[in-house]
Parts: sequence; C-alpha cells; structure tokens
Amino acid sequence: MFLILIFVINLQRKNTKRAPNFRRLLKTSNVKLANKLKNKQYKQQNVAKKYRKEQKQLRQAARDVSAKVPKPLDQPKRKQPDDEYEVEEEHLPLDMLDDDDLEYMQSVGRNALFLTRNLNSSEPIHVKKRKNENKIEQYEKMPRHLDTEPDKELIHLLPFKDKRGIIPRSVEKPVAMEEEEEEVPAVVQLHEEAMEPLPLLSMEERLLLRRKTLEDKKMHIATLASSILSAPDKNIKKLKELRSMLMEKDPHVAVTVRKLVMVSLLEIFKDITPSYRIRPLTEVEMTTKVRKETIYLREFEEGLVCQYKFYLENLEQTVKDWKQMKKKKSNVVSLKAYKGLAEVAIKCICELLVALPHFNFHNNIAVLVVPLMNDTSRKISAMCCETVENLFKQDKIGQASLCLVKIISGLVKSRTYQLRPAVLKTFLALRIKEVEVKKDSEDIAPKKRFLTCKEKKKNLSRMQRKWKKAEEKLEKELLETEAAESKDKKLKLHTEILNIVFLTYFRILKKGQKSVVLPVVLEGLAKFAHLINVEFFDDLLVVLYSLIDSGSLKYRECLHCIQAAFHILSGQGDVLNIDPMKFYTHLYKMLFALHAGNTNEEVLIMLQCLDVMLTKRRKQVSLQRAFAYIKRLTTLALNVLPNSAIGILATNRVLMNSFPKMDILLDSESQGSGLYLPELDEPEYCNAQNTALWELHYLQRHFHPVVQRFAAHLSVGAPSEGSGALRPELSRKHATELFEEFSMKGMTFNPPITSSTSNKKKPAMQCAFLDSELQNQINRLLENPPDAKELNFVEDLQTEPCT
Repeated sequence: MFLILIFVINLQRKNTKRAPNFRRLLKTSNVKLANKLKNKQYKQQNVAKKYRKEQKQLRQAARDVSAKVPKPLDQPKRKQPDDEYEVEEEHLPLDMLDDDDLEYMQSVGRNALFLTRNLNSSEPIHVKKRKNENKIEQYEKMPRHLDTEPDKELIHLLPFKDKRGIIPRSVEKPVAMEEEEEEVPAVVQLHEEAMEPLPLLSMEERLLLRRKTLEDKKMHIATLASSILSAPDKNIKKLKELRSMLMEKDPHVAVTVRKLVMVSLLEIFKDITPSYRIRPLTEVEMTTKVRKETIYLREFEEGLVCQYKFYLENLEQTVKDWKQMKKKKSNVVSLKAYKGLAEVAIKCICELLVALPHFNFHNNIAVLVVPLMNDTSRKISAMCCETVENLFKQDKIGQASLCLVKIISGLVKSRTYQLRPAVLKTFLALRIKEVEVKKDSEDIAPKKRFLTCKEKKKNLSRMQRKWKKAEEKLEKELLETEAAESKDKKLKLHTEILNIVFLTYFRILKKGQKSVVLPVVLEGLAKFAHLINVEFFDDLLVVLYSLIDSGSLKYRECLHCIQAAFHILSGQGDVLNIDPMKFYTHLYKMLFALHAGNTNEEVLIMLQCLDVMLTKRRKQVSLQRAFAYIKRLTTLALNVLPNSAIGILATNRVLMNSFPKMDILLDSESQGSGLYLPELDEPEYCNAQNTALWELHYLQRHFHPVVQRFAAHLSVGAPSEGSGALRPELSRKHATELFEEFSMKGMTFNPPITSSTSNKKKPAMQCAFLDSELQNQINRLLENPPDAKELNFVEDLQTEPCT
C-alpha cells in the first residue's frame, strides 16, 4: 500500500512539471545538432581509416606474392681451363674414398642447390623481401670479374631495376680497326674546327646585326608592355619578365635596352598604379575568409608593390654603380656609358617622385633624390631641383612637401651650409599662404571635442549619455569617411613646413653668414617674412641691419635684406612701433649704385622694395622722405635702359597719386628755405622740396615712345582723365608688370628682312616692346628701298637687340 502511494505521488509530480520554454528548447536543439554533426564526422573518419587499412593489407599481400617468385641467380662467367678434371683430381683425392661414399656424395650433389648459390650471401635462397633492404649495398658487394682476354674489354654501365631486382649491365668494347684509326683524327679535326672562333665581321655587318637585335628587343618590350597595360590584374607576372631585361648581358645593345626598359616600366607604373597607398595585411585580415574577388585584388596589389620595389632598387643600384664606378660592371656596360644610364635612371626616379606622391616608397624616393640636388653634375642637379620645385607647386595639402623639406634641412646641416644655392632656392616654390597663428592662451590650449566619462556622469542623465555616445560614434565615422582633406590638417602641415624652413634660414643667418647660400636665404626670408612669429621680429631686424651695415653683401643681397625687413613690418609687425629709418637710408644710398647698362632682376627687386616701403606704408612716411625718393628715382630714369625707366616712372606715378603735395616738384620756383643737396645720402635732410623734376623734359625726348608718354604724363601732374592721361593698358598695370612686359630678354624680330632687290613687299619687323608709332616708322623704312648705308643699318638692327 505504501509503494502504491509513492507511485501515485511521483506520477502527480511528473504531470505537474512545467513545459520547457523556447530558449531551452532552442539550446537543446543546438546541442543535438552539434552532437549529430560530430557523430557523422566520427563515422566518416572511421570509414576512411578502415579503407586505408584494407588498402595497406592489399599492398602488403602483393609484396609478399612478388617476393615468393623464384629469382634467377647471378652466375658470373668463369673461364674453365682445359685440364679441369686434372685439377679436380689434384684437389679431390677420390681414390682414398670408398665406392659407396663416392656414390652417395655424387647423388647428394645432383640434388642440392647450395652449390649454385651465391656464396657471399649467408641468407637462404627464398628469403622474404625486407622492407628496408639496401639494393645498392648488395650490388656493391657482388664480385666483379675482369676479362683476361686482351682483345675484349667490358664497359660497365649503370644497372636498372625491375620486378626481378637489380640487373647489372655491361658492353663489350670492340677492338679498334685500322680504318677506324684513320677516322678518329678526322673527327677530332672537325671538333677543333668547331672550337675555332668565327671569322671577324666587318663594321657594316656588325651594325646590321646590332640593328636587328635591337629591333627584336624593342618588339619584345612593346609586346610585354602592351599586354600588361591591356590587363594589369591578369598579366602582373609579366612585369617580372620585363624587369629582368634591366640586366641585359649583350654588350652591343645592353645600354639601349636598359634605357628602354627603364622608361617603359616608368610609364607602366604611372598608368597601372592605383590612387591610394597599399598597406600590408594584418594577421586578422589574412585569417579572415573573404570573397574570390577580394583575394584576386589582394594578389594583384601584392605583386604590384613587390615589382615596384624591385624596380626602384634596380634604379638605385644603377645610380650607385655610376657613383662608385665599379669595375666589375665594365664587362657588359662601359664606365663611360654608365653616366648616360644613370641619367635615365635619375630621370625615372624624378618622374616617379612627382607622378606618384601618394603611393608606396615615396619617402624612399625622396631620400634618394635630395642628395642628388647637390651633385657635381649640373645637369643632374638642375633636373632634381626642378623636380622638387614641381612637387612643391602641385602639392596642395603638404604631406609630400613636409617630407622633402625635412630631408633638405638635414642635408643643409650635414654639409655645414656649403652646398649649391639652387637646393635652398626650391623653398621659394612652396605654396604656403596661411599658417596657424597662436595669439591667445585660449588658442594655444587644445580644444576638447568630446566629453570625458566623469563629465558625462556628472552632467548628463542615462538616456542623454546614451544619445551622446551614439552621436560621437557617428561623428567619428563621418570624419573617417570624409573624402576631402580638412582645412585644419592643411594648416597644421603648412605650419610645420614653415617652422622647418625658418629653422634652416635662422641657422644659416647665425652660423653660415659667409656661405654661398646666404643670398637665397635672404630671398626666402623676403618671401615668407609676413608669416614669421612676432617673437622673432626684434632679433631678426637687428641681424638684417648688421648684415647690410657690414658691407660684405652684394647689391642684390642688400635689396633682399631690405625687402625682408619691410615684409616683416607689413604683416604682423604693423602693431609694433618701429621706425626703420636705417633701411630707408640704405636704399636711398643704393639707388645710384644700380648697374644702368645691364638688363637684370635687381631693378625688379628694387621696384618691389619701393612698393612695400613707400606705397603700402604711406601713412608712416614723411613728406620730405617721399620728395627725396621721387627726385632721385627721376634722375635714375635718365641713365637706365627703357624697361627700367618705364618701371621707375610708373612707380613715380603711384607716388604722385599717394602724396598729393608732390605738385611742388613740378614748379620751377623753389619754395621753402635751403638748397637741394643731391649728394647727401640722408633723404630727410637733403631739401628735395626746393628742387624741380627737370629730368622729365629730357625724358620727353627719349627714343622710346612709352618712356615719352610716361614723362609727358608726369609733367602735367599724372592726371587720371583728360588729354594728359595714360592709356588703360598702361595705367592699370603695376610697375613690375610693365618692367617685365617691356623687358629686352624676350625681344624677337619676325620675320627676317629680305634683300632690297626683291620686288616683294618688305614685311614689318616685330619687337616685343615697340610702340605702334615706332613700329610704323620702321615699316615705312622697310617698305622704301634704302641706300647701301641705310641697308647696312637695317641689317644690323635685325641682328642686334633694340636699344
């Protein structure tokens, strides 16, 4: 009864048990599926194991059957002498045996096999074949017997192995006959003739052979290049074949072929290289499963980077071999030809530096190019400097420029400031107009973009923190996927570049004042002076004035010092209360030291200095200083070339408009006290207001029509309207633009003058700076048939520059 009760209670418990929920059912179903999969794998492994075991047993049985097949015994041939029975009788005394014993021994000998066995082997005849039996040792232990006959010799050949075992081979060497002895010298003679060098080719045949070989090489290069360009991802392996032609061994075409391959690979890499940098894969990316297209793309990128690296190494090695002049290379390419080969390699490296600034190994190329900027060869140095300038001009962001500027700065420091000025002149091509200027402490402190964890907990609720986290994550993703470079990054890079440039300039100003690069440094300071930090202004102005006052600088270097000083004061230096009277005095003194009979850029720099010193700072310039400058400039215009005179008169026109009281200089009656002192070098105390611009009357009779017009325009007070006003094409242009427009460097005469005896009309002579009236006079002179003296004058005018 008690047992029945317990059974009922258990039954009730089972019935009242809750049904399992969905999560538990899902969990148990996953476990069951995993167990089923494991069982299935175990069954497959057992079946495969059982199959391998059966195959092993079958192979073992086949080996046993082949081992039980009787093998033929090797019986070496032995020559029996004629008196065989006599020898046996000597060694075997049969007369001492009984007849029964002799008969028994003979019967046993006929049935036994041990007499025919190999006595060197101690194993039984039908032994089972061992697994690790060494057949070579067994073959080596086999006795070898040589023929005693003099007329037959055996030549032992390599044995071969079959199912029966190792079978030795030998061939009988026949005796040489008299006929064969006669034939042997003929064969030797033919062999010797074949070894003799070919007859020397003539020069014409050599050229034809070289031309044919070169054409074949060109066709091969063109075929490989076209196949690579047609499908780069499929034919990337052909890059290796094309690159291997850089090691051409034929000395007749080696130089030409290597040059062609270098240029071909250059163009190929410029075409097939992607517009992004290829980075190496991480371990996680290598182990992650990806699609076939991704694997295909990765293989192409890996092959491209590898071949590009090897190509750069070949170019670098070519340049190093030329520098070191290794004699081991002279057997293929002569040392004289290595220079041309190295120039092509350097040109390819320079093209890659400009064309692929975003791709891999760009910094390595920069490290190779920068030292060549200071090379002893002018051609190579000019090529590398021009390449760096082009890169600076086209680099809008500044990443590539920053790398090159760092390397150039290190080169200048390592050479102790003794290098070519063209190296530092490349800094002038930098496109830097704005930098980060830290004015207040708030600007110096870094801006916090995101709140810290403590600030979030303190100021935000739980829901607000959740939304804030999502917003920050979204903002970071948007910044990463932004295609255009931010302005902040550009300013940061430009600031870093300019800091390195100024650090190089200041080092040279401090330690290398006698260096040949000092003029370039002063020119660079004059260009970037408005971007210098205000903290350096006082020290820099003191250094610049000491350089001018020392007297060791040339005319152009002094102009650059003055230009740099006023650029400093025109930018952030406006807030400083500094009167650069010393610089005004130096420039006023230097005006009459200008070379008047030469077309140079010193006039252009002087006009730029006057624009910064007088026009842009007209509120800080006294009237006496302006009078002195305009008087001395007008006097200087009488002694210089026409283009310089036009630029100076255009500057005077601007000064007259900037200072309205300049009309005093156009009056012949002196006003004020004192006399004008033209030889005094102090513009404030020379009393220029007591003189007149009488030079304008002489300039109105100048042979150049543009100079005449400017002089007439200034003599009536430089009006903007009326009969004395200038034409719009002259009045709207700056003084420096007019100087470059009427420069005599680019002057040409087209077309040439023909003979006077010709009945055709003489074409007009074109000159770069000639006015229309002067042009008409020359045309009338050419149309009328001149005399002999006049003809000689016209021919001289054609060949010599216009003056």
